[in-house]
Amino acid sequence: MSLLESYILTSIKNLPLAAKTTIDGFMSGANKSAAKGTGMEFSQYRTYMPGDDLRWLDWKMFARSDRYYIRESETETNISLRLLVDTSASMDHRDGNYSKMEYARYLAASLAYLANMQGDSVGLYTLKEGGIFSLAARQGFQNLNRLCHELEQAGPKGKFTHPVHYKDIYSGGRKKELLVFITDMYQEKDEMYKLLDLLNALRHEIIVLQIMGKNEMTLDYKGYTTLEDLETGATIDIKAGAPKTYKDALAKHLESIRHELLSKRIYHRLLIMDQPIDEALRDFLYKRSKGY
Repeated sequence: MSLLESYILTSIKNLPLAAKTTIDGFMSGANKSAAKGTGMEFSQYRTYMPGDDLRWLDWKMFARSDRYYIRESETETNISLRLLVDTSASMDHRDGNYSKMEYARYLAASLAYLANMQGDSVGLYTLKEGGIFSLAARQGFQNLNRLCHELEQAGPKGKFTHPVHYKDIYSGGRKKELLVFITDMYQEKDEMYKLLDLLNALRHEIIVLQIMGKNEMTLDYKGYTTLEDLETGATIDIKAGAPKTYKDALAKHLESIRHELLSKRIYHRLLIMDQPIDEALRDFLYKRSKGY
């Protein structure tokens, strides 16, 4: 099954990726990226790759070498989308047709496709226990295919990335980006908040898409009486009357996450996995386009 499902792409193709942002020059439905061409400071050549814009082929280089080269400039695109995907073991939680990891893959691939279609560059970080995998933000369908391949190989296993690895995320990178963090917000010692604080300090705009299973929301596990933590292995028995207590505690927990992210000026959206992915994306993108 392809991550780029046609029914999802058809559903979101006419929606702007975002409307309000702190990134300079970002405008709803009129992204001013794709900034390569004549009249700009020349930087380097690179080998042509399928999916590259043919307008930037250097025909003089072709005449001299009989090979195709793309002429790149120093000018950066106005918009760069960076997808950060939680690949820890808690993302192996399953509800209905999807695990959280599968749901996250579809979300990320669809947003990457939309950014690519709008002419924006898109990159990827997969966050895992042993470190962070990085795919540079680029334009073109070859980059999109590579991103989807990496998503298919990603997790879920282990714990969330240790803060010691966070320093590697933007070492050498200064360009402001639109960051979409796809996660279940399962953390032991506020390690995710530390990550978000780092990204905030770099003045990126951040969106957190929190994925939860419907069975997590209702504590409905169809006859199971013992639950196991996918990351620590700890177990807990479900006792009579637990659902009511659990729901109250969960509501407070989700509200604390929402409040914490709001205090950091981070957009937060809770996605429940019983909602079809195309509907969840369409609803999220529509509300972003309206500024809420």
